[in-house]
Amino acid sequence: MDDSSTDAPDDPTDDGDVLNDIGNDDFDVPDSVDEAALDRMRAVADLLDEAVTIPGTDVKVGLDPIVSAIPVVGPALSAGVSLYIVLEAANLGVPFTTVVRMLGNVTVDVATGSIPVVGPIFDTFWKTNAWNVDLVEEFLEGERRSDRERRAFSPGRAGRQGKTTDDEDDCPIRIEVTD
Repeated sequence: MDDSSTDAPDDPTDDGDVLNDIGNDDFDVPDSVDEAALDRMRAVADLLDEAVTIPGTDVKVGLDPIVSAIPVVGPALSAGVSLYIVLEAANLGVPFTTVVRMLGNVTVDVATGSIPVVGPIFDTFWKTNAWNVDLVEEFLEGERRSDRERRAFSPGRAGRQGKTTDDEDDCPIRIEVTD
């Protein structure tokens, strides 16, 4: 069944492509997540990667290609700001493998972005920070789904509309059979 012909807008809760635009306000995060940190990450990524649309095109650029044009200092400064996003992701509990992927994105950005002339052009299209925020949001979306499933199937929750007390345990359901 091919549903590529539908004109329906992308649903952020869809199991398909979970990568969102930076700053997607419809993104629902788990209750335990510091939303202010996620907002800061989005703002930094937007500033570095997609702050301005080049007139007459669909290409968005940020400060990253401009800063990277400054020899030696530019790529180092860009890397430092990009590492802020990775640090926030680690503080949000993103898995080690995802943090490593994020560091890989930053490494490619810095290594290639430091090449004179080619680097700034590469930085225009290699959206390291936007991709890293997307990786964080993808992880958090999975966590949100897990939280929702965990709450839906926890013992003692039926009939109370999801409200629990602090002394309830999240434990497996036990069924005792008596004669």
